[in-house]
Amino acid sequence: MASVSSFGKYTHAIVRCIPSSFATAETTADGSDGGADVVDLAKAHRQYGVYTGILRQKLGLQVIELAADEGLPYATLVGDLAVIQGDTVLLTRPWMSMRRDEISCVKKVLEELKLRVVEVTDEGATLDGSDVLFTGREFFVGISKWTNHRGAEMVADAFRDFAVSTVPVSGTLHLRSFCSMAGPDTVVIGSSEVAKKAMKTRRPVQKRNKAGWQREELALFHAQQRNAVSFHKRFCPTSGRRGK
Repeated sequence: MASVSSFGKYTHAIVRCIPSSFATAETTADGSDGGADVVDLAKAHRQYGVYTGILRQKLGLQVIELAADEGLPYATLVGDLAVIQGDTVLLTRPWMSMRRDEISCVKKVLEELKLRVVEVTDEGATLDGSDVLFTGREFFVGISKWTNHRGAEMVADAFRDFAVSTVPVSGTLHLRSFCSMAGPDTVVIGSSEVAKKAMKTRRPVQKRNKAGWQREELALFHAQQRNAVSFHKRFCPTSGRRGK
């Protein structure tokens, strides 16, 4: 049974440099029909530099920086490629088939970190990491344009010690477009109607709770800011061994 202290600590962050091809690819990355803002590549590089600096200097993480690949314009969005808890990694199966070529590079790094790597092999499953939120007690998986119910079942299969609930996400958003963790016991949710409706209608993927274990509800509060930055990392539970 999962412990309520499983939120753990961050030790590593995996990032990937921004390719020049990202400037044009990002305009359609959300699956929309157009109208998205053109990416300011110079600004994106500045923000990337600030971001990685914070990870290293402010948070004290070991940052593993992967080289850009012009043939993989979306590869800088590494958070979509893996779901990590403890020493287990679930490599995802992105909805955009062209993004599946991004996984091999990340897989190699995770294996070098001696993590247990699980892959989604079901060709009917789609799963983006940005649709998965780990609270320290359970997983929320957004059912969206990018992630289907079979993808959510893959999360449940990989992390059997934790309850998994699905959350309907409308439009072209990911779950983590409007919610994130603000602490071990608090989920921050955007104030939009889409966000509030999504979290009110979450459903368990399957019942894994042991007899006598009562699920505790996390505190939820709404915030005006909708988007939150997250990153993949080695995630070490406080009850387990520490990261390298």
